[in-house]
Amino acid sequence: MKNEIPPMKPEPTRAVRSDHARRLRHVELMLEITRKMAAMESLDDVLHTLIAWSSKEIGGERGTLFLNDEKTGELFSRVAQGNTNREIRLLNTSGIAGSVFTHGEGLIIHDVYADARFNRSIDEQTGYVTRSILCVPIRTVKGEMIGVAQVLNKMKGRFNRGDMRLLEEMTTQGAIALQTAQYIERMNAIRKQELEFLDMVSEMTADIKIGSLLQKVMSEATRMLDAERSTLFLHDERTGELWSQVGQGLDSLQIRLPNHLGIAGAVFTSGKSINIPYAYADLRFNPAFDKKTGFFTRSILCVPVVNQQGKVIGVTQVLNKRSGPFTLEDEQRLKAFTAQVAIALENAKLFADVQAMKNYNENMLESMTNGVITLDVEKKVVTCNASGLRILRMQSAEIVHCAAADLFHGGNAWVLDKVSRVSETQVLESTMDTALDIGGEKVSINLTVLPLKGVDRKSLGTMILIDDISAEKRIKATMSRYMDANIADQLLSTGADLLGGQAITATVLFSDIRGFTSLTENLGAAATVSLLNEYFTLMVEVIQHHGGMLDKFIGDAIMAGFGVPVPHDDDEDRAVRTAIDMIAQLTEWNAERVLEGKLPVNIGIGLNTDSLIAGNIGSLKRMDFTMIGDGVNLASRLESACKQYGTQILVSENTFKKLRGTYRARLIDNVVVKGKTQAVAIYEILDFHTDASFPALAEFLQIFRLAMDQYRGRRFKEAMSAFSDAIRLHADDKVSGMYLERCEHYLREPPPQDWNGAWTLTEK
Repeated sequence: MKNEIPPMKPEPTRAVRSDHARRLRHVELMLEITRKMAAMESLDDVLHTLIAWSSKEIGGERGTLFLNDEKTGELFSRVAQGNTNREIRLLNTSGIAGSVFTHGEGLIIHDVYADARFNRSIDEQTGYVTRSILCVPIRTVKGEMIGVAQVLNKMKGRFNRGDMRLLEEMTTQGAIALQTAQYIERMNAIRKQELEFLDMVSEMTADIKIGSLLQKVMSEATRMLDAERSTLFLHDERTGELWSQVGQGLDSLQIRLPNHLGIAGAVFTSGKSINIPYAYADLRFNPAFDKKTGFFTRSILCVPVVNQQGKVIGVTQVLNKRSGPFTLEDEQRLKAFTAQVAIALENAKLFADVQAMKNYNENMLESMTNGVITLDVEKKVVTCNASGLRILRMQSAEIVHCAAADLFHGGNAWVLDKVSRVSETQVLESTMDTALDIGGEKVSINLTVLPLKGVDRKSLGTMILIDDISAEKRIKATMSRYMDANIADQLLSTGADLLGGQAITATVLFSDIRGFTSLTENLGAAATVSLLNEYFTLMVEVIQHHGGMLDKFIGDAIMAGFGVPVPHDDDEDRAVRTAIDMIAQLTEWNAERVLEGKLPVNIGIGLNTDSLIAGNIGSLKRMDFTMIGDGVNLASRLESACKQYGTQILVSENTFKKLRGTYRARLIDNVVVKGKTQAVAIYEILDFHTDASFPALAEFLQIFRLAMDQYRGRRFKEAMSAFSDAIRLHADDKVSGMYLERCEHYLREPPPQDWNGAWTLTEK
């Protein structure tokens, strides 16, 4: 066989060689992008490098790479080539970039100023003139779109499909690095934020002064959530109020409100956060405070402040986030923040309470008319108040650090004997109406020596109380046998004026047990007395707690006054709060009685504010400090009217118009009481009700007020429909049923033209 020579392969043409070189260059470029991007951690470096390569390879003057911010719905560019080097943000639906991102398809635009989608504002800001744009979506290898890339102003020729494919491939190749750099940047930002958060919390927890701590908390909450204002309310268990000593932007105005009212009250009572994007569209929002301060509330985020035991101790309220409504992330951050500072707040509050108690004790000692001397375990004087110095006729420098043996000697040595016995036995000793030798003069005193003990029950020393028995003290002791000690103080200080009576403005409270006669028949004499003793003890404590004066018991009824003998700025509110508290305490007591198999006790309460006569009334042998006048009679009539209207608390318009607080109430009627010709408006207070005792109260009050407006407008058919709606919401409402009967009556017999809606009460 002949050797056959294989045919020669034709050499590749120049075009083929050029295509191979281009492909090789393309592969090398992709590998180079992958290699360099993998070594970068900074998002700025990745953005800058990728867009620089893209612009160079495609032949554009400059480029921009936009990433999508899912939280804000914006496209942002951290680095832009050319004259500017700053962050640019635009909505991910606007402009050419937004169009490409929204539709997921690249665009080549040869004349951008002829395209309506082009946003000229960037050119106007930078002075750069954009002629043409190549814009493609940036997709990950999984096809997820994370942004767009732009190359501007092709330097030679025009952008083409090949440029578009190259830019898409380059950005896809760099997408992994972009996502990684974004993740690293987010993690670093979160870590930085956590470190700042820990530093901030650490700084706050070191502060034990409540005023400065509240200021720091408010300032940090405002800054952290990019808000306009914030307020932290703490709960005052003694008054049942939420209070804030510092309101951010309110010139340190102290705010106090009942712990169940408003947005803050709803969060405190429920223990759940409230996020309101539009405050004025929410019925729970009270715009009155905005009117008072001139501030306009747009959005509200309010979260509970919970201590380590899970108890809600207050609420944090942040107003008007600058960049839009508050988000779920804002709520979580604020919760975490308040959880961390809760301990510091409780410590600061405890410190404030201790400091206040210390100041209170010191002021109390200084204001006492009794002399108070404290001795340490070595029987040396530690403190002596002003009254003690006055009684002993000595200066502070003469007595403090002095040994008790040098202070009480000679005829006063018996005092030192008592101190020694109390130190040994740790049992109090008193001597009444005895004499102390002061500079050769006998001074009548009552003396008490009592042990001082620490929290560990160890002895800290002793205390000596010296009561200087003067003529005034003796008179007071006599008078206090038949009247309240506080009244006796005022009688002694004012003398004959008060003894003869004076005209005052005060609020009178009358309360009475419902069905008392039938109740006593079932109980018997001994059980009736026991019931009254328990009931009166409970009610009197409530009256005195709110600063009222018990006037007298009238059978099972109670008469009390607010504003007598000492007036306050808020006597009307004190009276209303007392009535609410009386019903609340009675409800708790009744629950205990029912568990014990006893009958519950129900009461009615009437309140009226008026000009009265107050003074000592009686005989020379027996006098009572009391109040008289028409205002007292009206309060009694309102208490009695509770039975007719099926209510528990009725107040006259004289009281209602002077209230400073906000209460859930309704206008009941315009009445002419027996013995009078002038009508007076009366209101029912409903604040003692809970959701269980009166469901849908707010909706009920709205319907009832509409019904009353129609009734007073003589639209009796419409009023009957509205009162029927009110009864459907609350079937036990006797008032709505009463007005249904009145409407039926007036439909049969229309009232005269001068009818003003007044109704005459025939019962006392």
